[in-house]
Amino acid sequence: MNAADSSKEQIDALKNEFRSETVRITSPGLEEILYKPIPVLDHGFIRVVDYMGTDASIVQAARVSYGAGTKKVQEDRGLINYLMRHSHTTPFEMCEIKLHLKMPMFVARQWVRHRTASMNEYSARYSVLSADFYIPKNSQLSKQSKNNKQGKSDDKLDEASSKEILEILKNSSRDAYEKYLHMIDDLSLARELARTVLPVSVYTEMYWKMDLHNLLHFLKLREDSHAQYEIREYAKVILDIVKRWTPIVYDAFVNYRKDAVVLSKTRAGLLKRMLKGEKITQENSGLSKGEWFEFATAFDIKD
Repeated sequence: MNAADSSKEQIDALKNEFRSETVRITSPGLEEILYKPIPVLDHGFIRVVDYMGTDASIVQAARVSYGAGTKKVQEDRGLINYLMRHSHTTPFEMCEIKLHLKMPMFVARQWVRHRTASMNEYSARYSVLSADFYIPKNSQLSKQSKNNKQGKSDDKLDEASSKEILEILKNSSRDAYEKYLHMIDDLSLARELARTVLPVSVYTEMYWKMDLHNLLHFLKLREDSHAQYEIREYAKVILDIVKRWTPIVYDAFVNYRKDAVVLSKTRAGLLKRMLKGEKITQENSGLSKGEWFEFATAFDIKD
């Protein structure tokens, strides 16, 4: 039995033991997927374990200063849009979500940089790790970018190189795990040291709890096209969970944060000059080549 099956059995047992009606506000969209693992990558998953609040909770918190409760949906949408547009963040902190995550170790190391969460990770000091290792798809094998030191380029590897790389990854993972078990079972080495032979492609698990405000910040960074493919796949699933959980917040986030274009004072000035008919190029814009590229891409400007 793997960890996901074991966790499901424990959750089912708890549901049966403590099943009861609730008078607290619930999200129909999240109730449909509660406790159900959503597959990510080859062996990973995301499972919603618990949550608190909905769109209405945010509206209620924002209006508490003058005692008004929730109003019509359209008025609630207008208020949430206003809060998102003007970065009034504390009402979004009224909502929280707890996720059960399974991901490759190297993804987890990126994940924990978001220090505004509460988390507890599976301990390889106390338990033996499973034999699950991340093996990327052939389509994800690309050359190192020459311009971006922490990313890959669009240049795909040839078929022979890709095949060799996948074989190396599969064989090295299998060999490392065999040595890991050998040191534990046959040589009696402590698990906390035996684990050091395992590569960062091994899967780990954690419980991760975060409020909605900080979750949206996580999604802004990790669902972005510049984020590493593997963590972006998890972020896409979480973004869909947010859509189910707080659909009005989701729409506001996509409109004002995720797909929005932020203009500096300089760029706003350039845009005003262009609207007046002035010809603006990188040379007379005062922007560096990198800044100009971002500006021109955002507004489809052709030199």
